[in-house]
Amino acid sequence: MLTPYQPSCPMHKKTAEALNTTPKPSACPIPHDQRHFATPPPSPSACPVPHDQRHAGPPPSSCPVPHDQPKPESKSILSQLNPLNYMFKDISQAPAQNQAMALPTEREPSTIPKGSGDGNWEYPSPQQMYNALLRKGYTDTDITAVESMVSVHNFLNEGAWAEIVGWEDRFSQGLYKGWQVCKRGEENSEAELEKMRTGTEDIPSLVRFQGRPKDMTPKAIMWQVLGTLYPSKFETEPPFDRHDWFVSRRIGGTTKEIRYIIDYYSGEADPDSDEPVFYLDVRPAMTPLGAAERLIRWGSDVWWKASGAEVREREQLEQLQQKK
Repeated sequence: MLTPYQPSCPMHKKTAEALNTTPKPSACPIPHDQRHFATPPPSPSACPVPHDQRHAGPPPSSCPVPHDQPKPESKSILSQLNPLNYMFKDISQAPAQNQAMALPTEREPSTIPKGSGDGNWEYPSPQQMYNALLRKGYTDTDITAVESMVSVHNFLNEGAWAEIVGWEDRFSQGLYKGWQVCKRGEENSEAELEKMRTGTEDIPSLVRFQGRPKDMTPKAIMWQVLGTLYPSKFETEPPFDRHDWFVSRRIGGTTKEIRYIIDYYSGEADPDSDEPVFYLDVRPAMTPLGAAERLIRWGSDVWWKASGAEVREREQLEQLQQKK
């Protein structure tokens, strides 16, 4: 199941059935000559999260990431991509000493509501990002690439949130309503959602997230094993990063924290434009509730197609149109 998501950047959601598929991307704001991966695409580079960042989330500030992070181990371009991973409690907007060129100081607001309820998360400005990178020891950062780095990963974060909202839309009202939305497959889920919307649904919010680049998920491990056994069909490089996002969900007047897992993959560059391509695999954590939601959503889509229901419904629709 592959659903492309292209917010002016080559970011796509990759699911279990499509890890080795590369759709055509749109333009990407990363300069082509700045794509120096740890290994050539599609091999992912080192992760963009400080490797020893393991503790649970701090109280919210201007960013949902722990602030006292140790120095990252890798200095590849992907390891510098996510601006949220390098936020401190107070990042200066002043130019760094001997800075070669001026950088914008405007901060871009995200569409991601804070778990505290006081607005949305804000991304750091390019100047703050550059200062944070220098502070973390990235003294060789190419200043001309900073704006592009901020832009592309802001798109990735927005895409990850959009995928999480899709899960919340389906299951925030319970498993039965989630099944009602999913029972006719992914292609009809939006139509089913529209039928059920009341306008009073609670909006999910992001409490915090945690970078866990060294902890490969069972799903990612499974794909590596399958890739070893059947390389022609399943071969894919490991994700270059993993995040766990903790989302606040309102259930029956109470609030419950739902954990989502995001695997970040880099794909082959687009053959026409030579643009880099990224994929996100977003799903609930394998808790009893999360496992049920995954089974309902993905299982319903597989059953809808494999049982012939998709074809039968299309034929019935064509017959109705002919009668008219």
